[in-house]
Amino acid sequence: MQAFRNCSVCVSGSLLTGRTDFLLARRNMAALRLSSACVQLLKDRANALCSRPVQQRLLRLPEVARPNAVAFSVGSGLCAVPFTKQVENLSHESLIRRASCLVTDSANTYLSQTTLALVDALTQYAKALHTLISLQKQYISSIGKLTTVEEDSIWQVIIGQRVEVGERLEECKHFESNWMNAINICELSAEAAYNSGAEHAGTTTKTNLQVAQSKVDEVRQISKEAEKKLAETKAEEIQRMAEYASSIKIQDLEDLPEAYLRED
Repeated sequence: MQAFRNCSVCVSGSLLTGRTDFLLARRNMAALRLSSACVQLLKDRANALCSRPVQQRLLRLPEVARPNAVAFSVGSGLCAVPFTKQVENLSHESLIRRASCLVTDSANTYLSQTTLALVDALTQYAKALHTLISLQKQYISSIGKLTTVEEDSIWQVIIGQRVEVGERLEECKHFESNWMNAINICELSAEAAYNSGAEHAGTTTKTNLQVAQSKVDEVRQISKEAEKKLAETKAEEIQRMAEYASSIKIQDLEDLPEAYLRED
């Protein structure tokens, strides 16, 4: 339209100033016709691009291509070009590597939970052992000083504590079984990660295995020391009971009349 106005002004000016110049008039008329043809061509292009079939085709673009469609003009026409993202590598090796990473993540989670459970069970077991040791020592120190009722009362407490120690030990065995399963799964998943090319996942799993084994070994050592102390306490109790029984027998012999001790 701007070209049309410019051409119209030029033509009108030329006609007013040079009506007698026939060649100049023909040249201006040719320019006017050329401008009109250009304007008509632009209208046809615009109508064709704005027609309903084109709009429908643009609306049917896939969801992936719609946000990436870029509209730009080339020359006198408009066009929409969809730009799609580069397709991610989905080879068999890549999928296996991803799957092995997921397996190691799950195995590490399983190992972490079973390790916490086993460590807590071993800790509670060691506490129960130390409580029993304390009760046993109290009883040993009071042998011969308690009445029958008091002795029965303390033995009821000791028996109840022994039952708790047994329950804690069974709990440790249960969680230790789960923990061993987690150890085996982590070793297999780490090997699978190395074979699939996921070295980082395999190394992380190996490190977690070492940390878990170190924690469990540390708490196991504490519980073993408690078991050793309990065994020593039981041996001390047996020895103390034997000494007490021997002293009672000697005392009973001393209390017997001399006539019963003489030989016939």
